[in-house]
Amino acid sequence: MSANERIRVRNLNIYRPIIYGNTARVMTPEEKQTAPPDHTHKWTVAVRSAASVPGSDAVGGADDLSYFIRRVTFKLHDTYPNPTRSIEKPPFELTETGWGEFEILIRITFIAEAGEKAMQLYHHLKLHPWPAPGEPEIPPIDVARAHGPVHSWQYDEIVFNDPFQNFLNILTANPPTPLPRAPRRPVPFHIAAPGSLAASKGGTPEFNTQMEREEHARLEEAKRQVAVQTEAMRRLLIEKQSELRKLEEQLAAG
Repeated sequence: MSANERIRVRNLNIYRPIIYGNTARVMTPEEKQTAPPDHTHKWTVAVRSAASVPGSDAVGGADDLSYFIRRVTFKLHDTYPNPTRSIEKPPFELTETGWGEFEILIRITFIAEAGEKAMQLYHHLKLHPWPAPGEPEIPPIDVARAHGPVHSWQYDEIVFNDPFQNFLNILTANPPTPLPRAPRRPVPFHIAAPGSLAASKGGTPEFNTQMEREEHARLEEAKRQVAVQTEAMRRLLIEKQSELRKLEEQLAAG
């Protein structure tokens, strides 16, 4: 590796879209025979490329991410044997069985050429379908089995700021598969409107650029609201400080 390859390319940002989350379903009677007696669901947690393979029943996963990801570590609930599981090669996913939902720590370690620290994500394992208004949070097993797989996925973008030249070369040699422009499948269940068809039963979801734009718009609106609230609090603070000074002056005057 030449010295020039270890020079950072300043004022340049390059990103890679990923999704992380899980798919879960009720186990079959055959699967329950080899699982712990209290386990009811089989689930897979994963880190994948955002684009899906056309015709596939998987969410995302069109690209092999090992060109920039070295390892993905999933930290499960402590009740699992060996709860820290590291996946060293694609697909970066883990399949288990269980009965309850819990938070999973996901640690992504990049290849050495990246020169970047590992990043951490958190995902709440979702086993049960999102209930419509008035429905129980955890449906009976026969209802959940009829519902089919439950999907809970989050879109994210890993941004590399001022990358090393050799790492930039690797990234540009492996462009991500573009997302479809418009929805071809249901939206991911976790962002579907409560009680909607997608939230109850809508097949395998797929991320698309329209959803990306909508998410960007939601983030911008959230930033705007935070700015408005911050300004309102600033003005209130100035007003209260003014009142405090007046009271102090009145007390000093006797």
